[in-house]
Amino acid sequence: MNLNLFALEASTTTPTTGDLFGSMLLPLLMFGALIVMFVFMGRKQKKQDKEIADMRNGLRVGDEVTTNGGIIGRIVQVKEETVVLETSRDGTKIRFLKSAIARVDVPVSAPAKEEPKGETLKDDSKPKKK
Repeated sequence: MNLNLFALEASTTTPTTGDLFGSMLLPLLMFGALIVMFVFMGRKQKKQDKEIADMRNGLRVGDEVTTNGGIIGRIVQVKEETVVLETSRDGTKIRFLKSAIARVDVPVSAPAKEEPKGETLKDDSKPKKK
């Protein structure tokens, strides 16, 4: 019976301040880490949103673009909130919202691919004619 009294007495004691601080430290650290994570995620998302908005505001006639639905075409007209794409050689034109443009594949200012210019190499193995 004496043992039960000691067990009851030990369970009703209050923790010391050192134990209280130690038991609260881990949740506080986890909460702080969570806040830091949300701040960095928010910054990254804002940066991506700004890049997309800049891309859509910089659309020009002649850009080759891809829509969110996977349609590829060349811009033939740009208005405030819409663009008109020419999607085939037949001249099929479709009007899209600027928000439907996913990416610019070939900007109009990009130069066409050309053969590298330079001196042609001469084959010195052939005998020269005099």
